[in-house]
Amino acid sequence: MKKDIKIAVSGMSGCGNTTVSKLVADRLNLKFINYTFRTMAQEKGIELKEMLELAAKDDSWDREVDSRQVKLARESGGCVIGSRLAIWMLEEADLKVYLRAKPETRAARIVKREGGDLAEIAAFTAERDRQDNQRYIRIYNIDNFKYEFVNLVIDTDNINADQIADLIIEAAKKIV
Repeated sequence: MKKDIKIAVSGMSGCGNTTVSKLVADRLNLKFINYTFRTMAQEKGIELKEMLELAAKDDSWDREVDSRQVKLARESGGCVIGSRLAIWMLEEADLKVYLRAKPETRAARIVKREGGDLAEIAAFTAERDRQDNQRYIRIYNIDNFKYEFVNLVIDTDNINADQIADLIIEAAKKIV
């Protein structure tokens, strides 16, 4: 495996981006990078929902999150960057991975992680997906529903985070 490998992992909310990226980084002793709206909201002391509302009205929030994340990845040696746009934003990534899952799987995982009503979370997540996609197209001309260019697509519905990490590590070991 390449010593200073850069692995980019993307997918919609609830697919396992953060959990899996951290596992892969830990197992390969690489830097884990995951600067997201959730991180920014925590830094600013506001709820994620409020952060998303701000971002819906002002593209500078997206640009700040994405540029900070890419800068962190470029400044590091080997790293695993996990975010919705990592595979598009870190063009030089050695391995690009897209995680996908059915909407109901994603909603159930979010409820498990954060609590809440399943129907409300499912509706919020579907609306967030729609708004995110519109913003990404408007700001970057990126359609995050089109990921055919990646090295590896993993359906995460019926496998756990450890199994997903194993598949990514297996692919990473083939990069020289």
